[in-house]
Amino acid sequence: MKNYFILGLIILFFLVTRLYKIDEVPASVYWDEASIGYNAYAVATDLKDEWGEFLPLHFRAFGEFKLPVYIYSVAILTKIFGLGPLAVRLPAVFYGLGIIILTYLLVIKITKDRKIGLTSAFILSVSPWLFIFTRAGFEAVAGLFFFLVFIYFLTLYLERRIFIVPASLAAILSFYSYNSFRILTPVFILVFVVYLILNKKIKFDKKIYIETAAIALFVLSLIPTVKLFYLDAGAVRFTTVGISSPKLVITNYFSHFDFKFLFLDGDVNNRHQQPGWGELYLIELPLFLLGVWKILKAKNKLSWLFLLFLILGPIPASIGKEAPHALRAILLAPTFAIISAIGLWGLADIFKKQGGFIILAVLLIYFFSFEQYGQDFLLKYNTPTSSDWQFEYKEIFTNYKVSNEKTVITDKYAQPYIFALFYLKYPPQEFRKTVKYNPPDKWGFSTVASFGKFEFKKL
Repeated sequence: MKNYFILGLIILFFLVTRLYKIDEVPASVYWDEASIGYNAYAVATDLKDEWGEFLPLHFRAFGEFKLPVYIYSVAILTKIFGLGPLAVRLPAVFYGLGIIILTYLLVIKITKDRKIGLTSAFILSVSPWLFIFTRAGFEAVAGLFFFLVFIYFLTLYLERRIFIVPASLAAILSFYSYNSFRILTPVFILVFVVYLILNKKIKFDKKIYIETAAIALFVLSLIPTVKLFYLDAGAVRFTTVGISSPKLVITNYFSHFDFKFLFLDGDVNNRHQQPGWGELYLIELPLFLLGVWKILKAKNKLSWLFLLFLILGPIPASIGKEAPHALRAILLAPTFAIISAIGLWGLADIFKKQGGFIILAVLLIYFFSFEQYGQDFLLKYNTPTSSDWQFEYKEIFTNYKVSNEKTVITDKYAQPYIFALFYLKYPPQEFRKTVKYNPPDKWGFSTVASFGKFEFKKL
């Protein structure tokens, strides 16, 4: 009962710190949030996206084809709260809460130690790496949530084979949530199959149909993606962000373990981290190193799963042009928290008499570090980062006075049309009737030239 009470406090703490002023900080929705929100609003209105596609699996949006899970989550909330920052950002809070709970459950399942599970959940709840991503409309948190569900059911499958079916469903949802998990999920499936073969855990008996059905379900789910990639210009996204140099891929991979990135400067994209803060607190460095050592020495080889997360986590970001990239490497957020928690309890074991004091002291350091981080975020973050969140368009369209005259808007900050649609709650049917597009650019991205009385061009 005490463990559930503590977990309840962690959950309450997480919700308060994520929901407080969620529609004010960050200062405005940025273009992906606006696109997610408006397409969700369009679907909630007449079951079609902004392009008029009926309940699509891939949303064309700007031409990069957004994934459906987060958008449909927002669509449900727009029916309750209407179109606005709250509806766009609430799913990130809910998925983030799920990530905290799944981290707790997964750690307990593997380590059999509730203390490490609770500590992992707490460290992750105060982690700078996860914080902003669970306060704004980032699809990655949905992908991470379903990936952890997938992993959790795989651990249950080792005990009872029927759990391979919900594992397969979770794998599909992670695959259709965020592009990083279109790499990580298949890779992990391959690694898991190799693990089963090497440990002779595959049972070729009359119940093999269960595994066959789960695998078939996952393979069938890939068909729309294959069709998009090869037939519908879906490779645009990879072409835009991807790189081809093996040497650069390796450099990008190891950049995610750079000291400055992890503990000092963080992601250079101000939407991914607030200036002046790393992805982790400095206190985690010794705990993390000790945690790795404890896992390597552990008799429970299943705990090596966390080292596998550590190895695989940077891969999706490594093949992109921007690295290190905290969002694409989001799997590392719970990974560092878990390994650090293992290290903390390992430290307490080393100094048994002072163990309780050490645990309390370290957790207080985490708490007060987060308190400073949170204060900086609430009081200082918006001022230097407002343009990163394209606040200028919020100012334009929230103060816009309805006029019968043609209105010309600069596209200096990119894709201004989506902010007009979002903040004015423009009827999707009217937009589709009047929209005119510029020719797609060399990457295949579409820009709106005009709709209704609005015209968008360089000024």
